[in-house]
Amino acid sequence: MEKLKGEAGARPALSRNCKGPVVKTHPPEPGRPPHAAFAPYPRGKEVELHFRMQSRHVFSTPVPLEQEYFFKPNFTTQRCIVMFKLRYVKSYFLLFILLLSLVACTPAANQPALAKIDVKDGLNREVKLDGPAKRIVSLSPSNTEILYALGAGTQMVGRDEFSDYPAEAKALPSIGGSNGKYNLEAIAALKPDLILAAEFNTPDQVKALEQLNLTVYYLKNPIDLNGLYTNLQIVGQLTGKESQADALNQSLKKRVDAVTSKLANSPAKPKVYYELDATDPSKPYTAGPGSFVDSLISQAGGQNVASGLKEAYAVISPEVLISQNPDIIILGDSAYGTTPDSIGQRPGWDVIAAVKNHQVFPFDDNLVSRPSPRLVDGLEAFAKIVHPDLFK
Repeated sequence: MEKLKGEAGARPALSRNCKGPVVKTHPPEPGRPPHAAFAPYPRGKEVELHFRMQSRHVFSTPVPLEQEYFFKPNFTTQRCIVMFKLRYVKSYFLLFILLLSLVACTPAANQPALAKIDVKDGLNREVKLDGPAKRIVSLSPSNTEILYALGAGTQMVGRDEFSDYPAEAKALPSIGGSNGKYNLEAIAALKPDLILAAEFNTPDQVKALEQLNLTVYYLKNPIDLNGLYTNLQIVGQLTGKESQADALNQSLKKRVDAVTSKLANSPAKPKVYYELDATDPSKPYTAGPGSFVDSLISQAGGQNVASGLKEAYAVISPEVLISQNPDIIILGDSAYGTTPDSIGQRPGWDVIAAVKNHQVFPFDDNLVSRPSPRLVDGLEAFAKIVHPDLFK
């Protein structure tokens, strides 16, 4: 097909470029106007842009007046219509490119700036960030769990060696933590904009990290679920996940309310002993007042037999424990080999009600020893053990 005029840059007037051959027609019938020999196309009808290879010649076939006075478009007319549409397409395309250029050239000053963050941490230190943290190193399993629960796991670049939940956290580089020792060089090499410390990290460790010009936020452990909700909001603010923190808190509170409502009409308060560590069975460690374990046992409808101790985590003597005669024993140290059968083999423990009634239960201590959203999982698990009839 021969090249259409106007595509190589020349832009002849449409009246000249679209002029077709003169067609002789029959004179109009008496009473019809002279222009009736070429009546216009019906409104809304489009010209078919299908050119057949054998129709290279210019043709124009007059249509008899008795066929509604229409005529078939000749090749030159079709060519004109195609050119006319192409010019409109080019014009719109150029306009689109111009608009994109204007958007791309908008000064950066007109773009919304990230809000700076200025908060105090658990050591009453002022911590400042230019915006939500994007490269985070977690120094504790609880902080790692919080970050992932808020959807900020992808913003982590490093974690302590005990952070094993969720499973994908284990793929992150480990920066140590065994025996309280961290690889400061490895932490600095990750170029974090935020290091999230926990309560078992010492002030000296925080100071050592600050001396490397690293930003550290010290997150205190909660002693109850209200403290957990606050921590989630804090981490949400530090990571730009405020809305996710709000949604997670609402979800957790609903689950807690469900437990509370089931326990509302139960006056029974079984006595519970929670074991943390019995490496030396004569000096078992347990959770006392001020610990979130103590708080969760109470919320689950139980009574902690160690609530009278002076410290949150302390040794309870076997004599005191036997005198307390707990109804239920929960083994938080079951992951280290302590079994319900081994409890009954300890001297004098066979007289305890929990042992005699086979109410000794292995338990995943991570649910209550890590102040993360899984504390609510721990509460639900406690409630099922303490009041199995209400949580079938």
